[in-house]
Amino acid sequence: MEKHCMDSQVKGVSTGTTILAAIFDGGVVIGSDTRASVGGEYVSSKTINKVIQVHDRIFCCMAGSLADAQAVTKAAKFHLSFHSVQMESPPLVIAAASVLKELCYKNKEELQAGFITAGWDIKKGPQVYVVALGGMLVRQPVTIGGSGSTFIYGYVDAKYKPSMTKEECLQFATNALALAMGRDNVSGGVANLVVITETGVEHVVVPGDKLPRFHDE
Repeated sequence: MEKHCMDSQVKGVSTGTTILAAIFDGGVVIGSDTRASVGGEYVSSKTINKVIQVHDRIFCCMAGSLADAQAVTKAAKFHLSFHSVQMESPPLVIAAASVLKELCYKNKEELQAGFITAGWDIKKGPQVYVVALGGMLVRQPVTIGGSGSTFIYGYVDAKYKPSMTKEECLQFATNALALAMGRDNVSGGVANLVVITETGVEHVVVPGDKLPRFHDE
């Protein structure tokens, strides 16, 4: 986290985002908002891509310092590309999550970034992993992150079902992002979603004016 000295006090610069991933019957949905802010004070970009493809059927969402997260995902892409050449097969989702974990853990004193990794592989099918700040790695069926996530834990706990269809999971993810963006002033823009299954990858973008509304804004 970037720091500034003001009047003998050290104050952190906050960052904001909403990221999520959820497994459904046969695949996984990963997505985020697209707003980038500086210190929560002004919007620096309305269309930043926070859902990064690190291999054919493996994506990750990033939260925290954008510069740190972009550097880590760039390194992870290189590692996974080299790994797939060595193994002569696509990398497993757990391999991608482990690469991110190692990069975060080895550089935990310098980095301020966390990740959600989601994808599909032939060994374990759809999977979601969380790489938390500092390098902790946890597998979960559904997970959320970023400043906007604090507003939607109740919704996610109440509405998520692992046996959902693709359409139901897309609606669940869209609703969750819309709720977070409606309450969190540093989350916004559009809902950027990716559906990953055995057959391939599908990108879904829901513009801000098409997002569902749950309260007067």
